[in-house]
Order: sequence, then structure tokens, then C-alpha cells
Amino acid sequence: MPELPEVETIRRGLVGCVVREKGGKILSVKVLEEKSFIGEPSSVVGASVVKMRRRGKALMFDLDNGKSLICHLRMTGQFIWVGEERFAGGHPNDNFIADLPNKQTRVILEFEKGKLFFNDQRKFGFIKVVETGEVEKDAFIAKLAKEPWEMEGRELYEKLQRHNGAPIKSVILDQTVICGLGNIYADEALFYAKIHPRRKAGSLSLAETSKLVEGARVVMERSLEAGGSTIRNYVKSDGTKGDYLELFAEVFNRQGQSCRRCGEKIVKTKVGGRGTHFCPKCQKEC
Repeated sequence: MPELPEVETIRRGLVGCVVREKGGKILSVKVLEEKSFIGEPSSVVGASVVKMRRRGKALMFDLDNGKSLICHLRMTGQFIWVGEERFAGGHPNDNFIADLPNKQTRVILEFEKGKLFFNDQRKFGFIKVVETGEVEKDAFIAKLAKEPWEMEGRELYEKLQRHNGAPIKSVILDQTVICGLGNIYADEALFYAKIHPRRKAGSLSLAETSKLVEGARVVMERSLEAGGSTIRNYVKSDGTKGDYLELFAEVFNRQGQSCRRCGEKIVKTKVGGRGTHFCPKCQKEC
């Protein structure tokens, strides 16, 4: 699924398509897959998008009628805007340039100035209608922890004590512990902090934990500047690829290559069932 920088990149692109005068009012909502749209479609017809937000990997469209749309792309979701210009974000395939709707289209939001297609091959993603004032109370949103920019090292350190026997890589992928880190940025943040991904979470010192939070911020900020990681699955909101991996990745997808810090070969293994990259010299298991 997309990681936080990819979702933020999509948000920034869609703002220029759907917000206020850019998109105009929503004229209709056509639901082609029942489970892809939760709520009453008619409740958003006639409203305009006044703001787009992101919480972790979820997008929120705030409307001027007191409603909001909470959206999650999951593994294969896409948003494709077709108006005077065409913008796309999500799982890349021919849908970005193909005629729409097609067999992967689940929801169509028709605006005055274009159409927003929600495509989702595997049908795991969703759009959900909620009251704007209730967004933070929604079960999906409420369980999310703070993002790295909002969290201090001590807060994460205290959380790690509740998962003291689990591998640190697995723990920081838990969105109820720290929000926004996925597989790529977990590996990169651990490398930044010189922490082996199999270290027991409870074994980290406060200083190491603070360095890990710092690393999470740094690697995601770099990715946002580059437009996201875009490895096979995700592209920018204008359909072009992000280049974080090419520009900045230190360990992810670099197995067999030399560590830029020490020269040792980067290793790929599995931690908690997830492909994991690290430098055995810089990130010693102890």
C-alpha cells in the first residue's frame, strides 16, 4: 500500500483539481461496487470540497455541507481526475491514460468541472461518508497514533516498553504505535538510527529511540521533496514517478550493493514476514 509520503503527494496534487472553484460542486455519485462506498451517496451531492486533509495514509475531503469523505487506497486504489487536465495517483497501470470508467472503476464522483474516478483492482480500498466533526472519532482514524513530526522520542520509548519482546521493525510498522511508517521508511529510519531491525523493541535506549524518530522524520521529508518512493506500485498525482529510491534510499531495495556509509554489502532478510533491508556492519544485532 502507499506510504505516508505517497499519500501526501497525491493529496497535494488533487487539491488543484477538486477544491472549491477548481472542481465546483459534486453533481452526482455513482457507486459501481457497493463495499467501496460507505454511507449515503446523495448526502454529498450539491456540496463542494473546501479542504483536503491527510491522517497517516488516509485522505479526507471536507465538504461545505458538514460532511467529509474518508478515503483509503489500500493496495491497488487509484484516484484519477478527468477534467480540462488529467491527474492520477495510486497503483500505476493503463487506467491513467485509458478511457474511464472501466472494469476496475468502483466509484465515480462527477463534479461541475470534471470527474473523479476511484479505481481499485482488489476492492480493498474505500470511500466513507462521515460528519466532518466526527472524522477524528471514526474507528479507522481514532486508532492511529501520532505521526513522526508530532511525536517525541520519550513518547515512542514508553510505547516500546509495551512491546518489549517484539522486533523493533515490526513494532514501528504498527500504526497504533507510530503513524505513517511503512516498509520502505521503516528500513530507512532504522538505518539512519543504526538500529538492527530485529532488535527487541524494549532494548532500545531513550537516545536510540529519539534518533529513530528523528530518522523517520528525515527520510519522509526527503521523500516528500522527491515526490514519493514509487517502487512499482505508486505514482505522483500527475502520473509521473517519484524518485526517492533512486535519489536517497540507503538500504531499501539495495541488497547486494555497498553501504554508502561503511562499504559493507546491504542484506535483505525477513522480519515479521516483511522484506527487510539493513547493513550488518552499521546496524549490529546485539
